[in-house]
Amino acid sequence: MNDETGALVLVATPIGNLGDLSPRAIEALRDATMIAAEDTRRTRALLTHAGVPAAGRLRSVHAHNEREGAAWIIDAVRDGGRVAYVTDAGMPGVSDPGERLVRACLDAGIAVDVVPGPSAVLTALVLSGFPTDRFVFEGFLPRRGVARRECIAALVNEPRTVVLYESPKRVHATLTQLLTACGPTREVAIARELTKLHEEVWRGPLVEAVGHVELNEPRGEHVVVLAPAPPAPAANDDEVDAHVAAALAEGLSTRDAAARVAKDLRVPRRRTYDAAMRLKPPHP
Repeated sequence: MNDETGALVLVATPIGNLGDLSPRAIEALRDATMIAAEDTRRTRALLTHAGVPAAGRLRSVHAHNEREGAAWIIDAVRDGGRVAYVTDAGMPGVSDPGERLVRACLDAGIAVDVVPGPSAVLTALVLSGFPTDRFVFEGFLPRRGVARRECIAALVNEPRTVVLYESPKRVHATLTQLLTACGPTREVAIARELTKLHEEVWRGPLVEAVGHVELNEPRGEHVVVLAPAPPAPAANDDEVDAHVAAALAEGLSTRDAAARVAKDLRVPRRRTYDAAMRLKPPHP
């Protein structure tokens, strides 16, 4: 990071434990010309803890005024200023405001720097005990309707570990819907109060997870980590033949029948094509 030039600087802040505010983050906040914050009251308390002056340097930029905020940030940086941006917790732009600011600054040719730090996504992922080499972050699911059902349906066969955010008011409903869609034995980890005194990570199958939140009043924001879907059992020859025969009976060509069945059963296309060639009706 070049401290001698103007830039937007995204600064990660603690997700619970104030001791996680890094020396580099404190330096970035102290040296900033202006500090834009999702919630100026929370940020003022954080600055007081860090011994960083706030007077005359704080400005509110949240989800509802991010576009307008980007405009003054661009002007300030063009005048040589360094504008630090912080959200309530964690890395700005990850299920928090900040994404639009970055895009607007990059489109305007403005430098963007990042001071990395605490992340609820990565903390919960590592604590879950599930595979970490490949994962997908879904953030907060849509609250209702078709969009929510489609998102949950897409997780049923997801081969990667899935990380979700959820509020205490909706975590029971979300776990119940995941149970219905994914089955009782799919493993899940439920993390809350991460890095705080009463941090808790519960691990077990979905059927027990629902019971756990029923017996223990959910408090604080939750991170739900869903284990990867188990691999589907390989289709046997009789299943492949039956699906290919049905596709051919619909009037599909050998090529199209083979392609559809290979996709539906997740088997090699060569296998379904051989079956289609063997089962296709003879020419009259």
